[in-house]
Amino acid sequence: MPPTTPTPPVDPASTPPAPPVPLSALLARRDLGLRLLTGSEDVPLHWVHTSEMADPYPYLLGGELLMTAGVLLTDPAHYVSRVVEAGAAALGFGVTPVYDTVPAELVEACARHGLPLVEVPPKTPFTAVARALWRLMAEARLHELRRVTEAQQSLATAAARPAPVPAVLGALASRLGGRAVLFGADGTESTAAGRAIPAEAARALRELVGVLGPRPGGPASASGDGGGLRLAAYALGGGDGLTLGVAAERRDPGDHTIAGVAVVLLSLLTAPHRGADVTVRDGVLVRLLLGAAPEEVAGALGAGPWTVVHARGGDGTPFAATALAAALGTPLVEAAPSEEAGSGPSHGTPVTVRLLLPASAPVTVQPGWTLGVGAPAEAAELAAADAQAARALRRAEATRTPLARHRPGGIAALVDPDEAAAHARALLAPLTEPLGETLRVWLSLHGSWDRTAAAMDIHRNTVRQRIARCAALLERDLDDPDVRMELWFALGTV
Repeated sequence: MPPTTPTPPVDPASTPPAPPVPLSALLARRDLGLRLLTGSEDVPLHWVHTSEMADPYPYLLGGELLMTAGVLLTDPAHYVSRVVEAGAAALGFGVTPVYDTVPAELVEACARHGLPLVEVPPKTPFTAVARALWRLMAEARLHELRRVTEAQQSLATAAARPAPVPAVLGALASRLGGRAVLFGADGTESTAAGRAIPAEAARALRELVGVLGPRPGGPASASGDGGGLRLAAYALGGGDGLTLGVAAERRDPGDHTIAGVAVVLLSLLTAPHRGADVTVRDGVLVRLLLGAAPEEVAGALGAGPWTVVHARGGDGTPFAATALAAALGTPLVEAAPSEEAGSGPSHGTPVTVRLLLPASAPVTVQPGWTLGVGAPAEAAELAAADAQAARALRRAEATRTPLARHRPGGIAALVDPDEAAAHARALLAPLTEPLGETLRVWLSLHGSWDRTAAAMDIHRNTVRQRIARCAALLERDLDDPDVRMELWFALGTV
């Protein structure tokens, strides 16, 4: 495998304003009557240049279809070697008025150097060839712009989906016809989308990502080949060391621009978005954790009241909680401790998060999430609002609704919360967590075996067995409406 190297900067002066056109596109123009005598028809042409100099080397930029009638052609071998040295893509030789046929020595020299040689018939002016190439390049440019525009729209739409990071990767992989991988700072795959690639290509892509690395001032992109695929890597902004890797069978005009759009979107979606006000608020939360009274830090936290939201869902990527927080318009989000302590949830595993929003901010249904919303509360009442949001989330999951809000008032509000909690703990003490959860869902669904089984993703016979076990442990008749009401209140208190 050729070594992977950082992509060198492109000199705008050496690149034409339109994508190159393969020689085969010119050969396909029947009105030109061109005939390939030797070499490949797949070489890219950047422009046409006509010269009758004995040595055109000083006047070539590279990538040209060099047109000549051989007016000063005296040494074909030397002439071809100089043209190849200058980087010309192909040679077009016009027959008549100087030569009736293409010199055999010229054909042999071009074949030896691998330089495509095209015979231009007498009826075809060189300017007609140049004009045809410019038209083909304009068509290619228009196609490229249309393709890039469509890709930008596709990527932007993906970024607005409930799971934006894998959606953007999927859209990018689809547009490039390959695989797109988001690598963490340690070089491990975080999220990927698109078709599977050979192990050799995957290994080469990881090595290419390592070329970028977290070094300050290092290259922002790199390209190479591996496993028969074209590879590219792009460093994401945000300072977290994330890198985008792309593998595809070919590299078409516009691919770099499309990948650049994805890099910008992924950088925004994965960045922590930490402003000065967020830093202050984080400091407030730390002080609360260290035992400060809520009223002492309420001023720094910001004007109340606040709304606490509990949410469960997402796509299981490390960015699911951040995407939800952005959708709800708050930077104050906390993942469940069990997920923060480890390496994070695997792809497809729902996450549980808590969010804190100003009470004036609307909380709406978010695709892919189940939300529980507490009542608006001042800083000193956030603990109670947190418990309300947790109960609302449990009710939303039990009733299979995307959003549930705290229900204020009612008979439960007439009971002292501490006394109610103590009674609930004593009443429900014999039940294990699975039994208690099954009982809660069963009661919320009015004793329906089938709906409870569907909500908990277990067999209906398992529901019957668990409810029967609850009745035995609690020594209560669960068909009694009074017993059901008492247990429902107790389950909503703990």
